[in-house]
This record gives sequence, structure tokens and C-alpha cells, in this order.
Amino acid sequence: MATVAKPQPWTYTLELPRDPRAPGIARATLRSVLDGHGMPELVETAELLTSELVTNAYVHTEGPSSVRVEGEEGDHLRVSVWDTCPRIPALFGGAAGDASGGPESDGGRGLLLVRRWASAWGSDGVDARVGGKVLWFELSRAERAASASPVGCAECVELEGARRKAVALGAARRTIEVATIAVRRHFREVHLPDGVMW
Repeated sequence: MATVAKPQPWTYTLELPRDPRAPGIARATLRSVLDGHGMPELVETAELLTSELVTNAYVHTEGPSSVRVEGEEGDHLRVSVWDTCPRIPALFGGAAGDASGGPESDGGRGLLLVRRWASAWGSDGVDARVGGKVLWFELSRAERAASASPVGCAECVELEGARRKAVALGAARRTIEVATIAVRRHFREVHLPDGVMW
């Protein structure tokens, strides 16, 4: 009688210095891991959300960060980002004083993207000896397989593609900022219910 082996879990950890290139390195590493494990339908969303968490760690802390990627073949993905700041953002269950920026702010929106597009998300305090915090998200392969973008929007894909192209070509910082703002403005205006502030 033939038996089917249960998919084996796997884990990768990437240690990152406090460096502006860290989000790009995290994205490239994550893409390689997911491609290697045959999970291409999760790449776009996982790269974006991981980039947001690593960027958050770079902007709001003075130390290194690390990315832990856990999965099981054919099932789901969990990405955790540790940083040196123990303060948990309000959008992840922290104190209200740690709220993100308003609708016209260029910052503070990445965590809302994580909450909106991830299957599950949260935060964990870290042992006092280690310090810092962990923000994490999960993606379900089954939930993402049917969608070309995290919310199934062709314009999201087009705008994010233009932003990524600007980054890949080494465009001027202002050009990249404008492309990033365009992605976020579209998301805010089209995909958020009226009155939701981020």
C-alpha cells in the first residue's frame, strides 16, 4: 500500500544590518526561497509585505533586524521580522500613541497593507534578554492562487510594477517616492472603505 509523505516544514533566517538596502535584500532572498519551494503565487504579496516590515524596522529603530521565513510545502507561509525596538505599533496591537500617519502622510501605511493583504498578522514581545519585538504575517497559498494582486486589482499590479521598475533601474529618489505614493494613494482611494484612516 502506497503512502503519501506529509509535507515537511522548513525555516530560513536572514540577519540584516541597519542598512537602506535591507528591504531589497530581504525581497530577493524571499523570492529565492519561495521559488525554490514552488510557491510562486505567494511571491508578489510576500515580497511587498516583507519589504514593508523590514522598512519599518529600518526607519523606526537604530539596530539590526532579522527575517524568519517558515513554511510547509503546498500549504502556507509565515514571515516574521524582528527588530530592536520593543514598542509594538498600534496597528499591531500596541498603544494608541503609536498610531500610523494620516491619509496624506507618506509614512505609516505599510502596516495597514500587511493587515489588509495577509491571511493573518500579529506581534510578539521578545524575551527581555534578547529585546525588541517581532511583527509577523501569514499567507495561505490557497487564498492567493486565484489572484494576480493581493486584492485582485490590475491597476495595483501596474502601479507596483512601475514602482519596482524605478527601483530596479536606480531611478532618482524622488521618482521612486512618487511611484510609491501613487501605489498607496490608489490603494487608499480604491480599496479602503470611506472614512478609514491610515
